[in-house]
Amino acid sequence: MENLIGLLVLAPLLGAGVLLCGGRRLDRSGPWLGTLLAAVSFALGVVLFADMLGKGGEERALDVTVFPWVPVGGFRADVGFHLDQLSMTFVLLITGVGSLIHLYSVGYMAHDERKRRFFGYLNLFLAAMLLLVLADNYLLLYVGWEGVGLASYLLIGFWQHKPSAATAAKKAFLVNRVGDMGLSIAIMLLFTTFGTFAFDPVLQRATDAGEGKLTAVALMLLLAACGKSAQVPLQSWLGDAMEGPTPVSALIHAATMVTAGVYLITRSGAVFDAAPDAQTAVVTVGAVTLLFGAIVGCAKDDIKKALAGSTMSQIGYMILAAGLGPVGYVFAIMHLVTHGFFKAGLFLGAGSVMHGMNDEVDMRRYGGLRRYMPVTFVTFGLGYLAIIGFPGLSGFFSKDKIIEAAFAKGGAEGWILGGAALLGAAITAYYMTRVMLLTFFGEKRWQPDAKGELPHPHESPRTMTIPMVVLAFGSVFAGGLFSINDTFLKWLEPVTGHEEGHSPVSALTVTAATMVVLVIGVAIAWAQYGRRPVPVTAPRGSLLTRAARRDLLQDDFNHVVLVRGGEHLTRSLVYVDHTLVDGVVNGTAASVGGLSGRMRKLQNGYARSYAVSMFGGAAVLIAATLLMRAV
Repeated sequence: MENLIGLLVLAPLLGAGVLLCGGRRLDRSGPWLGTLLAAVSFALGVVLFADMLGKGGEERALDVTVFPWVPVGGFRADVGFHLDQLSMTFVLLITGVGSLIHLYSVGYMAHDERKRRFFGYLNLFLAAMLLLVLADNYLLLYVGWEGVGLASYLLIGFWQHKPSAATAAKKAFLVNRVGDMGLSIAIMLLFTTFGTFAFDPVLQRATDAGEGKLTAVALMLLLAACGKSAQVPLQSWLGDAMEGPTPVSALIHAATMVTAGVYLITRSGAVFDAAPDAQTAVVTVGAVTLLFGAIVGCAKDDIKKALAGSTMSQIGYMILAAGLGPVGYVFAIMHLVTHGFFKAGLFLGAGSVMHGMNDEVDMRRYGGLRRYMPVTFVTFGLGYLAIIGFPGLSGFFSKDKIIEAAFAKGGAEGWILGGAALLGAAITAYYMTRVMLLTFFGEKRWQPDAKGELPHPHESPRTMTIPMVVLAFGSVFAGGLFSINDTFLKWLEPVTGHEEGHSPVSALTVTAATMVVLVIGVAIAWAQYGRRPVPVTAPRGSLLTRAARRDLLQDDFNHVVLVRGGEHLTRSLVYVDHTLVDGVVNGTAASVGGLSGRMRKLQNGYARSYAVSMFGGAAVLIAATLLMRAV
């Protein structure tokens, strides 16, 4: 079984190499080859999962060293893999959802001239993400982390002929570099503290280090997670990343890249558990982001950007749960998995709508599509019900657990976190109901496209609808299956640990409160968009609405604080360089030059001048001698 772990990564990596280097001869068969190799990786994951189920909870971890990577003196770093319940969960999610997105892309990208390269990038992304979650040490995890960043840059900017796509790719790449700097600093601090990069010795000896150093490490890991998972303050890239093809949005923003930060915090749980101040920072980031993303999602008319705000918010729930420590680790991963199903399905549904509407993304130009796209309507609708936490669907089980865990924090902090999570649930119900009403209900608001052609909505081909149906199935049943006899909790507990929180409110009360805010959110959205005509052009709106349309001024903030601040800092440094540094250097040179020029005049070449100088010097010496004797 150990050999199969390496093949998990090798299969999509081989696909990337073949598709990117194989030339135009693979233009027709390349998409199917990429999809097949993604499916092979999923099949290998299923085999390893079945083998893992046959073992006891403590015996399920599997370690394999592929080859020594950097053996230099006392320093050693290996390419090694660690497969346990946590990494297995990610393997199945990445390869399973990733394979469905590959299949969807066969239909979605059918008419793109560069589809072979697109599938090569998809395979590269899968390989990098699998390396990230299977690595047995932080240094190898960093390689996968950077590989994911590279692949996301290539995929977001795949249509680089559009300036907006090229700009979005660069923005995502640069913002993530800030977070990546945090990860690199954390890895260096871990090595100087523990003398190794490997997970096991670091996490087992975490309490041996001082709390101050562990807090510094944990905060740097949090910075890395904020970059990859689009959390405040490094969230600005996510909305722009919608410029990439829709399958990219489903792959990056549902089950893979944006969940890497949640994995990093959960995998490093022992470090965070020993650094309570860092845990406070984590729950604060999660609570702020879940509200931030939800508010942004309320004001977006672009269907993909509305879902991007939703992704930001849902990852905020996961980060919040992970910051609660052993009380919330399991629920963070549980929501991550259920979110992988319903958010991937929602993005693929959005792509299906765009496919039938001549690539129109403005929901105000949709309306009444349920009659023309029944499969898309049903699958998207099930994803909608799951994300708002409709009773019995997957989001109901995972999100409620996070809200309960937030209240279990205790004290004023517990009430604040629980209240934020409840408010986020209400806003989620509002903006997702808005998306459903604007897209599938009401009167037709279709407008001619840039070529003057009126859309003729139609259902997507089977290569697109089959993945949507499978993901809808997961959106409905995943949470319930996980909750039977605490199946998912018992599965992850040997790796993440688990503690029962002591909530001041009962689970039944939390569920009732969640249902109340859900109904309120749906009712407000229905009153605004279900009972009234929807204008094709958005009204000006309130100050908050206008700010939300501009992503709550996050880019404006970055421009003022970072761009302009950087410009002022640069100008100040240039002024200091020219005035102080150059002034000292140039002043010293001028002084030496002036002094040498004056001294040079003493050497005029006339013997009488030298004789007078010698006579004068002798006279001074004689006068000084006589004066000293007299004294």
